[in-house]
Amino acid sequence: MNPDRQPRASARERILAAAVGQIAREGIAGVRIARIATAARVSPALVHYHFATRDSLLAEALDYSYLHAGDARIASGELPAESHAARLQSMIEQCLPATASLEQDWVLWVELWLRAARNPELRPVAEELYARLHAWFRGEIAAGVADGEFTRCDPDEVADRALALIDGYGIRTLIGDPAIPLERAQRSISGALARELGLGERLVDARAA
Repeated sequence: MNPDRQPRASARERILAAAVGQIAREGIAGVRIARIATAARVSPALVHYHFATRDSLLAEALDYSYLHAGDARIASGELPAESHAARLQSMIEQCLPATASLEQDWVLWVELWLRAARNPELRPVAEELYARLHAWFRGEIAAGVADGEFTRCDPDEVADRALALIDGYGIRTLIGDPAIPLERAQRSISGALARELGLGERLVDARAA
């Protein structure tokens, strides 16, 4: 690696980390380049050099957040090994806004939804992030079917429904809707997938105890 490139790469990562925090706190409309520069310990000119527009900053901040948080969750070593159902339950829990870090990820997702709805240039970013999540869920569902743990199904269809359920329940949990607390969201999504996969009312009974 060219040593002259390392400081620029390091500065870019600091900018993205600072942008993630500010977008989550204040929304993309509230982003101030000067604040990001201060938090990242770089000049405002360097932020503008890397990100010409707010939308480009949002797109890369989302990708940064996903790669550093999402990929860590998706790593197979982070999931339970006892069964595909247990792994699927853990995946559901890791996709809902259950911690401060996951809440921040969710706020970034909401920002992406709003911007992509108005700006077609951001839609490929949303498509790519959803494709990664879909592949993660599809892979686990297909493995469960292949091993005989789940009933035969179309893993692509079930993965799509899983993500739709996570989006729907997750946004209501994120905004603090008293009708959909986190535990109910987890239980409802788990139950819906369990029924589709021939497992009864729960993916993993012990988790409901």
